[in-house]
Amino acid sequence: MEEDTGALPRKENFSEWYNEILWRAEIMDVRYPVKGLYVWYPHGFGIRKRAYGILRDLMDRDHAETMFPLLIPKTEFMKEAEHIKGFEDEVYWVTHGGRNELDVPLALRPTSETAIYPMYALWIRSHTDLPLKLYQVVNTFRYETKHTRPLIRLREITSFKEAHTVHATREEAAAQVEVALGLYKEFYDTLRVPVILSRRPDWDKFPGADYTIAADTIMPDGKTLQIGTVHMLGDHFSRTYAITYEDANGEQQYAYQTCYGISERSIAAVVSVHGDDKGLVLPPEVAPLEVVIVPIIVGKRRDEVLASAAALEAELRDAGFAVKLDARDMRPGAKYYHWEMRGVPLRVEVGPRDIDANTVVAVARTGKKTTLDRRGVVEGITSVLAEFGEDLSQAARQAMVARITAAATLEETAEAVKSGVAVVHWCGSQECAEKIEAAVDASIIGSDIRSDLIAVSDGPCVACGGEGTSALVARTY
Repeated sequence: MEEDTGALPRKENFSEWYNEILWRAEIMDVRYPVKGLYVWYPHGFGIRKRAYGILRDLMDRDHAETMFPLLIPKTEFMKEAEHIKGFEDEVYWVTHGGRNELDVPLALRPTSETAIYPMYALWIRSHTDLPLKLYQVVNTFRYETKHTRPLIRLREITSFKEAHTVHATREEAAAQVEVALGLYKEFYDTLRVPVILSRRPDWDKFPGADYTIAADTIMPDGKTLQIGTVHMLGDHFSRTYAITYEDANGEQQYAYQTCYGISERSIAAVVSVHGDDKGLVLPPEVAPLEVVIVPIIVGKRRDEVLASAAALEAELRDAGFAVKLDARDMRPGAKYYHWEMRGVPLRVEVGPRDIDANTVVAVARTGKKTTLDRRGVVEGITSVLAEFGEDLSQAARQAMVARITAAATLEETAEAVKSGVAVVHWCGSQECAEKIEAAVDASIIGSDIRSDLIAVSDGPCVACGGEGTSALVARTY
């Protein structure tokens, strides 16, 4: 049976488009019988696998990967009051082992500070043990009471990359924050997803952190999606968990820490930022299948065309491409639809005319056609994929720019946040933030903005008229 080839109206109703694309493109199945838990289809998991392969390569430059337990004793979990206050309404508790009630309830990790830091206290003894930079990719659980959404707002986060570093001084920890931000920027540049870095307001920082800097992208409906956070912890947790080291003078000192995380929201960003009315549009770097070969069967030359297509598949695979020959007994148009929906970056067509001319036709997922010489096909496809990736980057940046508006009044801010992000001047006070948020039905999400797409300046606060600096106001997921 051939697939329905109807278009998906992405711009008219992004939420509906997003939900439909997840199953039609076989990313996630939402029918698992527990709210907020979803199942990865193999195709979606292939995207995740390649994206997290990129992330691991970046982290492995100067971090070591590890794995800590899922279960955290309540005695450890409850030690850090400010941290726990931020998560107490979201924790799942294991209270029984079989029929027996546990002496100490166990939390399913909502995040791993309280699992990791008691061990750091055992491992770190001397300044020679520092810096310590570890990360893990694990599942975490949060009893999310808001409207759940696959990849975006979950009760089981299946792909949480969290890094936890320990340093001798506050300055070294602050420098690590900047390193982490650079890694995240490089990661999202590779995914062709533009981001805005900004410092969260103090009341919205990570519980227990000195400060939090987040990476946001702007979704097609104008809402922002937080897709990465970096937290400067100072010596807050080290004092709670007695993470100390002996310095060069033989004195005991409290260590300074950072932590930073990325989840499968990174995949939601790829899906949403690049997708179109035909389905997924995947950057070559994360596409499980980079090239699909579609033979164009005409008349009596069927065997010749299939043999030529098979030879091309073997050559491209030997060259390192993730490639598939689609030899199914279906019309070419149905095959085109199938692979366009799943976001394959490049389709290569091989038919009798191409064989006679010693060429192939390469069609990018965006529709751009290129005729390539069969004798230099590896170099040609490499070039076409590189150009396609750059086109995605530029299109995503242009779309983000179109969704950012400078606003000088509350009225202008309210209008801007209907379709995107407003950049306003804000004095930094919570009182003015509350005035702005109440007036425009959106949130102050950050200041100290870092983005080459936004001009940052000082000016009168949009709420009180006092001295202010650029800040982001947006509706958020």
